[in-house]
Amino acid sequence: MTTSRVRGVPPAVVELLRFCVVVFFAGLGYQVADTLSVRSGVVGPLDSTGVGVVLGAAVGYVLGGVVARLTARSLTAAEASLNDRSAEQILAGMAGAVLGVLLAGGVAWPLLIIGSAVVMLPLFAFVVIVAGTLGYRFGVLRRESVLAVISPRTGLVAQPQTSSMPRLLDSSVAIDGRVLDVVRAGFLHGTLLVPEPVLAEMQGLADAGDDTRRSRGRRGLETLQALRRERGVDVEVVPDEAPEVPDVDAKLVRMALDRRVGLLTLDTNLAKVAVLAGCRVMNLHALALALRPPVVAGDVVMVLLLKPGKEPGQAIGYLDDGTMVVAERSRQDLGSEARVQVTSVLTTANGRMVFARPEAADQSTARHA
Repeated sequence: MTTSRVRGVPPAVVELLRFCVVVFFAGLGYQVADTLSVRSGVVGPLDSTGVGVVLGAAVGYVLGGVVARLTARSLTAAEASLNDRSAEQILAGMAGAVLGVLLAGGVAWPLLIIGSAVVMLPLFAFVVIVAGTLGYRFGVLRRESVLAVISPRTGLVAQPQTSSMPRLLDSSVAIDGRVLDVVRAGFLHGTLLVPEPVLAEMQGLADAGDDTRRSRGRRGLETLQALRRERGVDVEVVPDEAPEVPDVDAKLVRMALDRRVGLLTLDTNLAKVAVLAGCRVMNLHALALALRPPVVAGDVVMVLLLKPGKEPGQAIGYLDDGTMVVAERSRQDLGSEARVQVTSVLTTANGRMVFARPEAADQSTARHA
């Protein structure tokens, strides 16, 4: 998956981190040398503590560059990761990190008493950082529970908890892109699992020489990136758990069965095979067919015309599902059923509106033509 471009850590920050490492090792060298000075006194032309400080600083200078650069790379990677997370995920993760730091600090604070602060303080910081990282990951994974706990105190509205079954995502769903609208409408939530073979398939399409295939692959990758920012779903990339199976569709069916999760697809043939194999399937194509308009342009329907329309000659009627039908040149048929041919269907914020004209007029026009 592609990620947004992030800037690297400024060189001044890298040098500051390096300086901290140098000071730490210089202090560690001082402590070691101060302990040895009781026995050896003076080492060469320098006092033993001075030798310890110099050697510690030298070691810190060498290791500090490596540690600082690795830390800078980790910060850049963390920035890229946060860029792909929603605000709710980050907030829940930070709450978990704070809780982890407080717990670790409460448990590990005796370390600062039993030993030298120069030595024990880094160990204490190590424990706190590990606990904070663990708390952040727990907060992201259990964000609904965390937000439900902190929302009464912060005024935030916690997202309702769901027990939705995780679903494996087929490449056809990502390439189509309409799954994003389904998620935003609140009809799909929970965890979406993206197998690495599916990700590799879309990457291959994005790198193809054909313009059509390349645009489909890029649209799929962009859809996955957009889904990661949605608060209703968590997108996780999972490894190939069926390497012995060569076909991607067969891998999806095998992984769905092994993990006991659902399969989200737009491929009708794959949906049929998965159902026969015993998978739980969500076919977005079947959903689209179920939500299609009751009539389309060209259909002939019977409608009871109940009242006149706003324009001259118009009459208004309704289908069985309540859809309004505006029939042109049909005002003379008010109060009776008329056969009309649909010319267009308009979807508005208040529902669908069908425009039609008398069937006889269309047939007469066709004969004269």
